Amino acid sequence: MSENGVLSRAKVLTIDTMNPTVKKVEYAVRGPIVLRAVELERELSEGMKKPFSEVIKANIGDAHAMGQQPITFFRQVLALCSYPELLNDSTFPEDAKSRARRILQSCGGNSMGSYTASQGIDSVRQDVARYIERRDGGVPCDPDDIYLTTGASDGIVTMLKLLVCGEGATRTGVMISIPQYPLYSAALAELGAVQINYYLNEEKCWSMDISELQRALDEARRHCNPRALCVINPGNPTGQVQSRQCIEDVIRFAANERLLLMADEVYQDNVYAEGCQFHSFKKVLFEMGPEYSDTVELVSFHSTSKCYMGECGFRGGYMEIINMDDEVKAQLTKLVSVRLCPPVPGQALMDLVVNPPQPGEPSHDNFIKERTITLSALAEKAKLTEQVLNTIQGISCNPVQGAMYSFPRITIPEKAIQEAMDKGQEPDMFYCMKMLEETGICLVPGSGFGQTDGTYHFRMTILPPTDKLTILLNKVKEFHQKFTQQYS
Repeated sequence: MSENGVLSRAKVLTIDTMNPTVKKVEYAVRGPIVLRAVELERELSEGMKKPFSEVIKANIGDAHAMGQQPITFFRQVLALCSYPELLNDSTFPEDAKSRARRILQSCGGNSMGSYTASQGIDSVRQDVARYIERRDGGVPCDPDDIYLTTGASDGIVTMLKLLVCGEGATRTGVMISIPQYPLYSAALAELGAVQINYYLNEEKCWSMDISELQRALDEARRHCNPRALCVINPGNPTGQVQSRQCIEDVIRFAANERLLLMADEVYQDNVYAEGCQFHSFKKVLFEMGPEYSDTVELVSFHSTSKCYMGECGFRGGYMEIINMDDEVKAQLTKLVSVRLCPPVPGQALMDLVVNPPQPGEPSHDNFIKERTITLSALAEKAKLTEQVLNTIQGISCNPVQGAMYSFPRITIPEKAIQEAMDKGQEPDMFYCMKMLEETGICLVPGSGFGQTDGTYHFRMTILPPTDKLTILLNKVKEFHQKFTQQYS
């Protein structure tokens, strides 16, 4: 009996009766450090005194939140699509209007508020296919192999759902790089798949090593059924750009070991280092000839969220499937239809990314100027980050060749490691939490991404404006020196 004679009833859903796989999901990029950062922001707004005046969130690749400016043409077309009355406004350029009309004509009732085909708008998938053909030097692309997605994450999770089956020793295993982007470990935990870790070589600028892939695969085959190999290129959180030779080696490995390849290529425009170049897995696969291009199953992913666009909130993306079994493809189409369709504004934005203003059109010059400014600034900040971090005794940082992050190794004194262990924390979590409390800088500990035992790292974005990034790096330097002194 409870108060007033009303019978108390146990809740149907409790921590003990909920889906156990969900409890295994962890996502460091928005983990406890970020929750504390939000609390600190609130405390500052309420007038509480802190040793800093603002919280600088360098934990996530959210470009616009960090001050990166949207591309004018993209926003103009999206505004026109959202509110077609603006098509009568003379301040909008004609190429933006014609692009908006084309997109609206592909929508039911000429409205972005209507559902689309589950695979995405036909005309957008055709534009994506033409973009891939141009990018890959004429390698053919069939629009029917393109699936528009809710950001790249949605496509990745959908593919993992198709792959996972079996029980015990037959359970699907998926190979992921360590350090990894936590989407992969979180999705595999939720789906009850087996995570197979292969380690990137930090000493060789986070390169992939085939002997390490072989080691990880051979060990995994003792307790699961490895079926897929995931590669992030350019890398997150490590910022490396894999060489063409490396990609060839990985494709041969996948072919020899009968693994489906998943190529996460969302940072393909973010390449900064001299001598580095983005090579798509599809292009390399087809250049290797029919022995590979007719047999290796490949799924590649792209997104509107990164590169020079940084339009995370619109959740636009696509995946392209190569050599997928026809019956499985029908099941994939069925699976995506359950969610009706990806967000239509995201589909429209994806169309603009793959088909931007062309030479001779009114918006072309400004588009090129804005894109160049954004990518040049990121290249400068990548260099600045590497240079400053490498001046700090106890921190070493590989060149930030691409993407939007650095993943420096940090030396943590033994006393600090012991104190962290006493508190039940990973040493780099202890380090990053202490940095947040003392400086207002929000970073993500390397343990949230995975790292070689006995090494410690943090991930930070290079996205803040240069002046704020300089402040951030100097604060990191001061904190590390003070922290090292305190625990030596």
